[in-house]
Amino acid sequence: MRLDFYGLAEPPFSITPDPRFVYLSERHRDALAHLHYGITEGGGGGFVQLTGEVGTGKTTLCRLLLEQLPDSVRVALLLNPLLSPVELLETIAEELRLDITGLRGNAKGLYDALNRYLLDAYAQGLRVVVIIDEAQNLSLAALEQVRLLTNLETATQKLLQVVLLGQPELRELLARPELRQLAQRITARYHLGPLADEEVEAYLRHRIAVAGAARFPFTRLAVKRLHQHSGGVPRLLNVLAERALLAGYARDENPVGERLVDLAAREVLVPPLARLPRPPLAAWTAAALLLGIGLFALWPEPDPPPAPVLAEPFSVSLPPPFLDGERLATRLAALTPGLDAAGNELLKLWAVRADEAGPTDLADCPPLLAPGLFCQSGRASLDALAAARRPALVRLTPAATGTTGARWAVLLGVDDLRVRLWLEGIVVDLARLDFLRHFDGRTIALWRGPAFISSLPRAGESGPAVDWLAARLAAEVGETPPVGPQVFDTEQQRRLRAMQTAQGLRVDGVPGPASLRLLGAENPGGPQLRRHLE
Repeated sequence: MRLDFYGLAEPPFSITPDPRFVYLSERHRDALAHLHYGITEGGGGGFVQLTGEVGTGKTTLCRLLLEQLPDSVRVALLLNPLLSPVELLETIAEELRLDITGLRGNAKGLYDALNRYLLDAYAQGLRVVVIIDEAQNLSLAALEQVRLLTNLETATQKLLQVVLLGQPELRELLARPELRQLAQRITARYHLGPLADEEVEAYLRHRIAVAGAARFPFTRLAVKRLHQHSGGVPRLLNVLAERALLAGYARDENPVGERLVDLAAREVLVPPLARLPRPPLAAWTAAALLLGIGLFALWPEPDPPPAPVLAEPFSVSLPPPFLDGERLATRLAALTPGLDAAGNELLKLWAVRADEAGPTDLADCPPLLAPGLFCQSGRASLDALAAARRPALVRLTPAATGTTGARWAVLLGVDDLRVRLWLEGIVVDLARLDFLRHFDGRTIALWRGPAFISSLPRAGESGPAVDWLAARLAAEVGETPPVGPQVFDTEQQRRLRAMQTAQGLRVDGVPGPASLRLLGAENPGGPQLRRHLE
């Protein structure tokens, strides 16, 4: 529905490195040219170095480079550099599809196998390239192992080309004296900076056009604000623009103005800590001296020691534990199948009494659990759940072999990097990618509306719920709300079907939870998803 609102065929500001959305600014073209030169003509081997601040597009350029390499190039792409030297050799061998059965943990055996592969590739006229992303995280031992690999050569040519992608810390790392041998083998270097002021609008228009929209959804002042808040960093531009579009959809504003961009920045960006002016050292010294003299002169005679008083207990709020992919899979396999526990937790968040609804009712998810309390089930993406801003039950599938039955959790929070879940008595954080590996799209959500909607209106019925529905449907088409008691007749059903068609809902003429929610029946109170996870 949000995409239709802006005439988009797909989300334009995803932070995944999709080469289709690449906008090649002058800096990006220069960086890509350096990578091409280093791989195809860079002295027949050695190292190519590309650095840049977080979010400037290094990984995206790498993906674009992979699409443009000729068929005569064989590539080993390493996305996780936190490896020991032996694990590094194993990963390179696996990426090149070498059979390393019996060689795991054997550094010499792996080195020899790679040497044989490189000699065979050279005989066939092939070039072999190793690309290491986030290379600033490589250990000194792993970097030395990579350097030793580039020693593999014939009498006339190096057999291996290495591309190092990393943050500015990579330059500092390679400047260390113990790595001078590696630094001398770098044949091409480039540092990728953020987009200039005049490039930001071109970048945004490019992504909007690729996503299928014919109309640019930002005002000129909004573009200026996006540049100011992001500093020209493409990833921040994507996040801010996506949030601003979401705010525009929620408020029915198209194009999006600078006010919504500022609102998006307050939600997404961490505000800088305010710094107070620091007094000079002499002032501190003088103040301390005067204070000491005054205390000494006014110090009272000591009183008898008071009776000991027990300190009041206090608590410290700690962030939830973080589960990596392996521990998450283990935890899910240990959960009790079914949604009873998670369902009860969601009902508690909504302060639902036991006599209002029970686990059985929630499992069936009737449209109306109680007067004004709605249950909505179906399939939804994580982005849609984040946009709804309500806790919800999410169905997860364990990856462990032999486990059966779906596991349910309560979604408590989501931001650009993490997801927060309630898992059978504990609250945990995990990476969005790990969550998506187990989330099958099935959700159950609750929300409250007007208490006078004690049942869903049916054909021929009247009452407060029908009066409210008639007024909202009239507002949808820009008409004056009708006066007096109304009947849910064929005309009202026709208008409801038209709204359902326009919003991409199931067209049945029944005012179910999804339709009522879009018509504005949801009350603003109640539990909210946490949007900033720390």
